[in-house]
Amino acid sequence: MNNLAEAAQSLVRPGAGILAADESDATILKRFDTIGVASAPETRRAYRELLFTTPNLEHSISGVILFDETIRQGTAGGLLFVDLLAGKGIHPGIKVDKGLEAWGGGEEKVTKGLDGLLPRLEEYAAMGAIFTKWRAVITIGNGMPTKAAIAENANRLAEFAALSQYAGLIPIVEPEVLMDGNHSIAVCQNVSAATLQEVFQALHGHDVDLRGMLLKPSMVLPGKESPDQVSDQEIARQTEEVLRATVPPEVPGIVFLSGGQNPQQATQRLSLMNEMFRDEPWQLSFSYGRALQDPVLKAWRGSPENVPAAQAALLKRARFNGQARYGTYQPAMEDKP
Repeated sequence: MNNLAEAAQSLVRPGAGILAADESDATILKRFDTIGVASAPETRRAYRELLFTTPNLEHSISGVILFDETIRQGTAGGLLFVDLLAGKGIHPGIKVDKGLEAWGGGEEKVTKGLDGLLPRLEEYAAMGAIFTKWRAVITIGNGMPTKAAIAENANRLAEFAALSQYAGLIPIVEPEVLMDGNHSIAVCQNVSAATLQEVFQALHGHDVDLRGMLLKPSMVLPGKESPDQVSDQEIARQTEEVLRATVPPEVPGIVFLSGGQNPQQATQRLSLMNEMFRDEPWQLSFSYGRALQDPVLKAWRGSPENVPAAQAALLKRARFNGQARYGTYQPAMEDKP
């Protein structure tokens, strides 16, 4: 377990964070649709090669979350992506949940994928994966979330985490409280706190070693349709308040998801937390998908001649988030070449 703890620490090393490139086929289809590119195995492979071969990416990226298809793919020259990443000093990881399913007869959902999970984990470990990720979704509104749904999601997260550690892999536990709705930030804070309390109770019940895992929460945000939007400083403050009340000090790091935030918001809010709160026991880092990739997709648009510009866009965003790890990112940096 000491090896897991050391690897978890290296994933949240200062100045770096995680690139989430684990979009399912359905999700990457939507992303490609926005730039008019057909989603096929070769276009997906070419796009991921663009991401992973970005020069100097390892300076700001410590790990990459892959999808099942991607962990089996490689460069046009035949180098497996897991070996490419490991050669750059970037830890390969893998999304292991199988998406959402209806639960409880209402609108709430839980995450599926526990059936046959251990053999899959062992296969991924043999392929070179270092860590895993499992996403649960908590919805606010229409009487949601219920305590029962929070508990069910927490138990599935904990079972995933325990199995991952048994297989020698670092689990990234992701309980996402969705931004959808018109709820206030106060409501989100209450739901986030209740969710994280339940998650850590379940992790303890499954004997998960907190030193060998990472937490991937959403920031505490008002709903996207809320009339009561708040400052980035208030988001940072309320997020930190929830984490202090719920996350044990043994956890090495918190790698935020970007959720429905744009790239600049996700970077600025992370930077403010690292600037305002410097005495926390865990590292405050990032595990961003869209907040790192949106500018890349817009620059690439499926054209090989645009690869250098797309890689420059990725490196720029990765560096900004690396600076946010130190609390030194400033929005004015966006205007500089």
